[in-house]
Amino acid sequence: MTRARQNANISPAVGRNMIINGAMNVAQRSASVTGIGATSLYATCDRFKVDVENTAGRLTMTQTADGPNGISANCIKLDCTTADASIAAGEVLILSHRLEGQNIQRIGKGVAGAKQVTLSFYVKASAGFTFAAELFDVDYSRQCTKLFDTTTDWVRHELTFPADVDDGSSPFDDNNALSLIINFWLHAGSTYTGGTLNTAAFVNQTAANRAAGIDSFYSNTANNFFLTGVQLEVGPVATEFEQEDIGVTQNKCQRYYYKTLAGDNLVYTSSFNVNTTVAAGHVAFPVEMRAAPTALEQSGTASHYKVAHAATATACSAVPSFINATTRGAMTNFTCGSGLTAGQGSQHRGTNSAAFLAWDKEL
Repeated sequence: MTRARQNANISPAVGRNMIINGAMNVAQRSASVTGIGATSLYATCDRFKVDVENTAGRLTMTQTADGPNGISANCIKLDCTTADASIAAGEVLILSHRLEGQNIQRIGKGVAGAKQVTLSFYVKASAGFTFAAELFDVDYSRQCTKLFDTTTDWVRHELTFPADVDDGSSPFDDNNALSLIINFWLHAGSTYTGGTLNTAAFVNQTAANRAAGIDSFYSNTANNFFLTGVQLEVGPVATEFEQEDIGVTQNKCQRYYYKTLAGDNLVYTSSFNVNTTVAAGHVAFPVEMRAAPTALEQSGTASHYKVAHAATATACSAVPSFINATTRGAMTNFTCGSGLTAGQGSQHRGTNSAAFLAWDKEL
């Protein structure tokens, strides 16, 4: 009997992986970001967030074509660029993945019949380190952590976490909000490492027990960390990493973040000249987002955008601005100093290879 068949009565053959973009194939924001460490952010590969607190360490994060053969061509690479050997109590460096409650109901967490889950992933590093993988229940502040070791070669780790029946009345919320975080602990101070690692069961969190026993990614500027093939599934057995069509993964990612293509003379949408200075247009999202976004991201330079109208084009005098949005699309204003004719049709366009529009509703 194969491992995949052993879990067949627990998890569907297709869609068993609850992780989105575990192969690190989608990176809408950027392929590489330097100087990470001052604030938490989604930087490169979609759905994987760098969470930081109080550390002087800095890193470069890249989507790198160095994945294990047969699993994925891509991986996340973290490269330590500023070391932090003097670790204060509250310091944190975590690579995390966040899940909606309605997408993890199959776990049955917090009630009778709750199931075990298995987290598997491929990892390597510049040397041998001990790090930790934690499942953190956001709804009830419960957690369990397992240690794992790295080598300079790709190794698949398979970590089975116990069922969490709790008091029998604390299931994950069945909605589109954050319920579960998978944390890869790479650096932490005594606030999180000063106790005894909680490995045997899910319990109400005690901070000092969350990451006890880990090494520090920030110990040396020679340190690198690589991760791909991340899978979370119901049951006590890690099945083969689920390969997913790139179009499916892209659509799943765009539920949380949608970025238009960037390019010179790229048309974002048809628009309508509200008056002589403002053209309003509606951008339809390719998939319905998790919730209505509340802000517009763009390249930050007014000269990157223009309004094409009446066989001419007028440069924008301000960066595109946000009007309102639903889960299916958003209105934007392109503002020019003058030159538009009220009532005429027009187009929102880019004028630079870096010009883009983006909407964010990450967890």
